Amino acid sequence: MDRILARLLGGLLGLALVLPPPVPLPFSPTHQLVTLAHADDDDNGGGDDGGGGGRSDRGGSGGSGDRAPSRQSGFTLFPFLQSPRPAPVRRAAPAIPDRVPNEIIAAGLTEAAITQLIEEGYAVAERQSLGLATTGPATEIVRLVVPRGTGLDAARERVTALAPVAQVDFNHYYRPEQTETTPDCGGQSCALVREIIGWPIDPAGLVQRCGSLPKIGLIDTAINPDHPSLGDARLEVIRITDDALPQSGRQHGTAVAALLVGAAGSRAPGLLPSSEVIAVDAFRRLAGSADVASTFDLVRALDALASRDVRVINLSLAGPDNALLKTTVEAMISRGAILIAAVGNAGPRAKPLYPAGYDGVIAVTAVDKGRNAYRRANQGAHVDIAAPGVNVWTAASISGARPKSGTSFAAPFVSAAAAVLLAERPDLTPVQMAEALSGLAQDIGSPGKDQVFGWGLLDARRLCTFGPSPQP
Repeated sequence: MDRILARLLGGLLGLALVLPPPVPLPFSPTHQLVTLAHADDDDNGGGDDGGGGGRSDRGGSGGSGDRAPSRQSGFTLFPFLQSPRPAPVRRAAPAIPDRVPNEIIAAGLTEAAITQLIEEGYAVAERQSLGLATTGPATEIVRLVVPRGTGLDAARERVTALAPVAQVDFNHYYRPEQTETTPDCGGQSCALVREIIGWPIDPAGLVQRCGSLPKIGLIDTAINPDHPSLGDARLEVIRITDDALPQSGRQHGTAVAALLVGAAGSRAPGLLPSSEVIAVDAFRRLAGSADVASTFDLVRALDALASRDVRVINLSLAGPDNALLKTTVEAMISRGAILIAAVGNAGPRAKPLYPAGYDGVIAVTAVDKGRNAYRRANQGAHVDIAAPGVNVWTAASISGARPKSGTSFAAPFVSAAAAVLLAERPDLTPVQMAEALSGLAQDIGSPGKDQVFGWGLLDARRLCTFGPSPQP
């Protein structure tokens, strides 16, 4: 055995003397693999039906992080002497909670109940009188800070026990329903996406034919009123959140507002440039990057629009089911408000999001130019109607325009159509409005109402073609 080992070592030594010296590599194989993994992980492409903006979801050999070493990345005679390759570092986005961590909200609390809660260590952070009663004679919503060491479930049970007739729930967060897209569709082709529903490029004739347009309510993030597309718009912005809190970003609200009332000759022309929009900024910036609206502020925003007799309200936002939001929505609908909400971008298998999931709210999903369902849109029996929502050309936050995708940008098409229908038939109830919109839909899915497209794709060519207004 010793002789065999000696011969092998001698042979290797001779080979080393004969071979030319190795050429140094510009970088080590380990560095190359880490660089490739990061490049794939940071891929922001998205040239399909409106994915855009996120990491690649590719599987198999094309995925990131688990890539096998390349045969051309270098050769070593003794691989067992190499140090292990370091794993690529992945930076996870900060998790955004679905509720305020230490708060309970309630409507209908008696003064005795509030006093008892304060004695038990609860603090009243805010009280807001409501013109729109959410339950019975209640005219006030209260935001309570839970004592340290008390869980939110236990706190909700305690408040409910003290005030059984009150509406009590967590202070949930709601998010704008958009997904940024990266493809550059050159402006013109994106602007013409509204052609798939027959919306006129110049809506002046449509408005002239249908009558005086009602005000449109918009609950969204902050808006840039100085955007060139909004310079001449009839736009009023009300901020409902505490001025001490970080202001929300202006990207989403500006894009939705311009899609509704952007100037006809601007880079981001709106669907109804002559309409008046009352916009309520109910959002704030959380964790440095996420825009959220609490249930407390959403209820106040809806109450503010109700006090101004705004009947068509666009809600390009979504979040959890909440008892106070539900009763507020029901109260709005009972007063004749037409609430139009994005179904959400949680995916086809996700549970319903709200307020789109509530009865009486018109739930809008998104399609692309080919009338294909937006791949990230929620689906379900609550979906009512589809509208363009992929690569929709609208305003950027500061100036100019860009394509946007998400059910957020489908909802304004239906809100604009509802405003036109209300101009023609001012006595339409919310139920009759839902029926009228379903009558405007082209059935593009399974026959009848389905869980992907609802009644089908909005057809604006049939606006203002109905007969006399029906009796309520």
